[in-house]
Amino acid sequence: MEMNEPAGRNLIDENRGGLIGKPIDRVDGLLKVTGQAPYSFEFRNDRVAYGFIVGATIAKGRIARLDTSAAESAPGVLSILTYRNAPRQAAREPDNSGRFTRPKPYLDSDQVRYFGEPVAFVVAETFEEARLAATLVEIDYAAEPGVFDLAANLGQAVKPPDGDQPTDTASGDVDAVFARAPVKLDERYTTPYHIHAQMEPHASLAQWDGDRVTIYCSTQFVEQAQSCVANTLQLPKENVRIVARYIGGGFGGKLPIYADALIGAMAARAIGRPVKVTLTRQQMFQITDHRSATVQRIRLGADRDGRIQAMAHEGWSHSARGLTYYEPTGLSSRNLYAGDDRLVAHRMVELDLPESGSCRAPGEAVGMLASESAMDELAVMLALDPIELRIRNEPSQDPEKHIPFSSRKLVECMQDGARRFGWNRRNATPGQVRDGDWLIGMGMAAASRANMLRPSQAGVRLEADGTATVKTSMTDIGTGTYTILAQIAGESLGLPVERVKVLLGDSDDPAGAGSGGSFGAASSGSSVYVACENLRLKAAQAAGLDPASARFVGGRLIADNGSRDLAELAREHDLQAIGEIKPGQTLKDYSQQGYGAFFAEVGVHALTGEIRLRRMLGVFAAGRILNEKTAHSQMLGGMIWGVGSALHEDGVIDTRHGHFVNHDLADYHYPCHLDIPAIEAHFLPEVDDKANPLKIKGVGELGICGAGAALTNAVYNACGVRIRDYPLTVDKVLAGLKTA
Repeated sequence: MEMNEPAGRNLIDENRGGLIGKPIDRVDGLLKVTGQAPYSFEFRNDRVAYGFIVGATIAKGRIARLDTSAAESAPGVLSILTYRNAPRQAAREPDNSGRFTRPKPYLDSDQVRYFGEPVAFVVAETFEEARLAATLVEIDYAAEPGVFDLAANLGQAVKPPDGDQPTDTASGDVDAVFARAPVKLDERYTTPYHIHAQMEPHASLAQWDGDRVTIYCSTQFVEQAQSCVANTLQLPKENVRIVARYIGGGFGGKLPIYADALIGAMAARAIGRPVKVTLTRQQMFQITDHRSATVQRIRLGADRDGRIQAMAHEGWSHSARGLTYYEPTGLSSRNLYAGDDRLVAHRMVELDLPESGSCRAPGEAVGMLASESAMDELAVMLALDPIELRIRNEPSQDPEKHIPFSSRKLVECMQDGARRFGWNRRNATPGQVRDGDWLIGMGMAAASRANMLRPSQAGVRLEADGTATVKTSMTDIGTGTYTILAQIAGESLGLPVERVKVLLGDSDDPAGAGSGGSFGAASSGSSVYVACENLRLKAAQAAGLDPASARFVGGRLIADNGSRDLAELAREHDLQAIGEIKPGQTLKDYSQQGYGAFFAEVGVHALTGEIRLRRMLGVFAAGRILNEKTAHSQMLGGMIWGVGSALHEDGVIDTRHGHFVNHDLADYHYPCHLDIPAIEAHFLPEVDDKANPLKIKGVGELGICGAGAALTNAVYNACGVRIRDYPLTVDKVLAGLKTA
């Protein structure tokens, strides 16, 4: 099925079984809390050996001397791979050849490209023996000067090539219109490096059966991982199987695969035994990718009534040498507010750091930290309520593409949130509300995140006992995919979720879209829906019933001309079907986003500058909600990410030596329980028939986009200090208080 026209009324709309939208507990919850859910490192093999990566201790240069003799003599050591004896791999290719499928060779030369890059791999009988032997590998380096500081090298920035989204977009004459605008804002904002910091580390188990390798690993994109392994190790794709049943959090950091899977596969073939590899927490910071730091310049020119006449959002971020990924900070600025004269531009600076990549709503998450702060600054300059400013700049159509929105309830979200939060009690003058030594302030920000659909397949089979099995290589990164697919299949087949078995994360099954970009539920869910529709027609034909009137109800197939028991029918016929969804014309004809509004109240200590979140609320319009409980959980998680982005997260690069200084969960700060008071998330009723047959939108990342800016704006309202360099730390507050 291609989405070439709006979806008509269907079984999901009718919801006769009442499963759609119901707050059903996670079907995989019991497995997880009892330790029975198999994560990648927990798959067992009696003959398994363990690998440990030796990482480079310089950021750029070459290996001058390499001595593995002491390590080879250590107890339990089976093999040591280096650039001298590693199997031949495909040559490196730029990421525009396929960001997640391009060859990623490791141990392919004596060159060191970034701190922590694998330079040796020790395989031993136990993990402890491998780790000990890794300390005995002796390496001397010929270090070379590197470039590690983004802000200091903006002059070296270049325009990245266009990808799925154009790098730059422009209309009108922004500079001229901005110059003559009665009210002008021109400010620079910075965000630091962000680390995914997933609960489960990147880990894998690789085992060979003849010329075919199976890798159990932590990946969000099973199909792309399969291609990456095949392309790197120069194997036919069908000779690679990827299994990722449970992942333990991805956040974009497990979109690619890394050294654990690829070197582990090479080592397993070399020793003729399965090999397990896990990255240490410190290695995860250096070997896997991260969100780039950004520098952003925002210009807003408005008339005295607050209508934006000129808007420019320019962003700079880094890319690793030879790669082209950049942080698309201006995505939301392309369609969130009206205005004819506009510019969105992105530039990248090549640095000698590990590769940057997608992290927690790439683009909007940090872009809206800047743009929604800028909107609040403009509101202050105009002495206008921040909500009213946004309403005055509400566009009637996509201001850049000049096409209608598929659905848009931004204004409704702001108005509903203001009512729930008590926005009318806000004092617009900073520093006027106190609670003892605490200065109290309120802030708000809009939420916006692109809605996407990706090609996806799923298979559905009716079993002889009357149950159904759903198979797709789609993954569940903790968001509830197992549960919502069971709900969709159950509703379509007239079965309770207890009688639907969902199997995910295996490349041998129909190709799913994978988890990422908030397109997972829409893409995989739509393919399951289409598969169930195909199965309905196939079952009706097998039963000799009228396909047009046939419905699955209560374990039976019922039509105008009769009915059949499903279990009986399945015993007589092979009843299985494949469903496929593809994006089509509606993605071109309509601008598709999810929307929302955040409201935050903070306290700023007048003496210490400490910031405490006191309460927070979000209201969202994200199409039909499949599961009220899991969607609500996603929004709360996104809002907590927003708090972390505003107040805590800061990946610090040593700009002398090119490595992350705070490279573990003790030093990389993120919100803990005491940082998060009771927060609320609410959904407005909405369906979007242009998005997909389920009429849903992505929710996973919408909850972070703009959330942190609501805190920034609340801090200003509390104490009059405007901070444009994230995170908002005590030293920045105190410096502002001294100059206020």
